[in-house]
Amino acid sequence: MTVLRGRPLLFTSYPQEMGLFPTTTRKVAFGVLLAVTAVLPFLLADAELQLLATCCIAAIGAIGLGLVTGYAGQVSLGHAFFLGIGAYTASVISGDPDGRTLGLGVTNILVWLPAAGLVAGLAGVVVAPLATRLRGLYLAIVTLGLVFIGQHIFNEWSTVTGGVGVGRPAPTLELFGYPLGTTTASATRDQKLYWVMAGLLVLFALAARNLARSKVGRAFTAIRDRDIAAGVIGVNLARYKTIAFAVSSFYAGCAGALLFTVSGFIDPSSFSLLLSVQYIAMVLIGGAGTISGAIAGAFFITLLPRLIRELQTFLPFISTDANEVPNVLQVESILYGVLIIVFLIFEPRGLFGLWVRARNYWKSWPFSY
Repeated sequence: MTVLRGRPLLFTSYPQEMGLFPTTTRKVAFGVLLAVTAVLPFLLADAELQLLATCCIAAIGAIGLGLVTGYAGQVSLGHAFFLGIGAYTASVISGDPDGRTLGLGVTNILVWLPAAGLVAGLAGVVVAPLATRLRGLYLAIVTLGLVFIGQHIFNEWSTVTGGVGVGRPAPTLELFGYPLGTTTASATRDQKLYWVMAGLLVLFALAARNLARSKVGRAFTAIRDRDIAAGVIGVNLARYKTIAFAVSSFYAGCAGALLFTVSGFIDPSSFSLLLSVQYIAMVLIGGAGTISGAIAGAFFITLLPRLIRELQTFLPFISTDANEVPNVLQVESILYGVLIIVFLIFEPRGLFGLWVRARNYWKSWPFSY
């Protein structure tokens, strides 16, 4: 049975309500979004496309953190650790065997991208038993420790990472020998990067949305709302918390593998606590517990430095020199904290909540109910 005409939100069965695109409006909106995404490279300059490609990669990592924190309710501050594992796994697999750092020479993205996710996912499974014994602030502190452990390993393991201040080349973007990271006669490098990253974002987002509306996703929600009650009604807490960390780490590993293909270089100092805070900000500002919110938050936080630099036209006292006060980096760090506080107090559902409010207002206009 289909949804009744004139009543797009009236469902007569659970499969209708749990559908990926339950209304015609959502199907049309998704189709329009795909069309706009496909034609943007012909309308924007390469610099803007490179920035949007970075946004897409950040959104993949934010979706992963949103699954474990927003859906399963397990606070994780160690996302930078899993991003680093994915980045270096991909770099080792695609690296030059004769280079100064370890490399296997397998440059096909269909090999090193899943491998990066799997290795990071395995690390998540190793960490997951802690989640079955800890929760809340204690779990957050433990995952925070992963960032510092990872920083020490990345800084000292120079045969893999290249060492502090030296680094190593990022993974090579190739698909069965066809270069995806270089300019060719058919398209520029940044156009290719944008199309690849946007396509991967769509795949990862649809996969996460399907997971969220499945039995596993409902178990995540039950654990988040009240883990003791979830255990009483038969939800295997250890199993589903492990799945949550594994899937989140897989997404983080894939995002880490892709993130530095834009710049072409990986430095061990990149995987700091600030990177974890940025991803927490993406989830909280975008809207915890929603795939759309994680994507919106990732785009907002990634575009924030560009917006701050544009503010220099109106606020000339903000300097780009890191030795002067206040500078762009300081303002950026302060804004992360301010935005998190503001959204948690005034709109806990984040940007997604603002969209819901605006949508409900126009649906009921001119009435207030």
